[in-house]
Amino acid sequence: MDAIIRQMSQSEQQQLIQWAALEGWNPGIHDAELFWNLDPAGFMAIEVADKLVGGGAVIRHNSMFGFMGLFIVEKQFRGQKLGSQLWEARKETLQSRLESGATIGLDGVDEMVPFYERGGFRQFTRHRRFEFTSTDTAPDLDPGLTQLSNIDFQDIEDMDAVCFPGSRRDFLKSWIEQDDAIGLGLVEKDRLRGYGLMRPCLSGWKVGPLIADEIETANRLWTGFSKHGQGKSIFIDSPDNNPSAIHLCKSFSMTEVFGCQRMYCGQPPELDHSRIFGITTLEVG
Repeated sequence: MDAIIRQMSQSEQQQLIQWAALEGWNPGIHDAELFWNLDPAGFMAIEVADKLVGGGAVIRHNSMFGFMGLFIVEKQFRGQKLGSQLWEARKETLQSRLESGATIGLDGVDEMVPFYERGGFRQFTRHRRFEFTSTDTAPDLDPGLTQLSNIDFQDIEDMDAVCFPGSRRDFLKSWIEQDDAIGLGLVEKDRLRGYGLMRPCLSGWKVGPLIADEIETANRLWTGFSKHGQGKSIFIDSPDNNPSAIHLCKSFSMTEVFGCQRMYCGQPPELDHSRIFGITTLEVG
């Protein structure tokens, strides 16, 4: 089957996010715009007979780190090797946009891990999605918590910098300032101890990132988010290589609803994994 692989338009990227919703990935209300602004050249399409049949993200975060996500082929076109063609083209395109020796990350569902391993990726850690059902009341909040808008953005960026491969200043700023989201930070003795962002999704909320110096800070932040949840489900994607993150989720009696493998092609980035209690997204890293 003849196929054309090319860069996506913004309207096609919005269609990709809609497909993600149909797949049950529960994207954020503002994800399409935020992901597009992160890297407008970072989305690729595959078409057959002038019809868009699949796509995926190839995000260039900086010259040494990229991320592949949102890999979807419409169901009626699966099993025809179109996905393999698209995936190879996406990897080659992203590598061409990065410097030699750069690292590419992705989050792969278990059944796709062997495919990604054949493409040069190696398993690093497991990301587990947990679900928590919030109350529909809002008791008094922890007086130590404050809105992110009250915190010097440089402090937020500095904390983020040790938990992500390279600067993502512009994206981080737009991410924490997105409409309808709830951003909380914990400042003690004039130092930012932790922060997080809870964004509205098609179903409930997702918290990400959730970064904290230690589990007690993460606990206080999560408790704050839970009191803003309006009785809806709150989801978080937590990494196995921070045992405290998994302990936090279990201590709140959250239910594990999904899991995938974080994989890297190239050297895994050196991050302060002990501070990462929830990653930003599975879609763009």
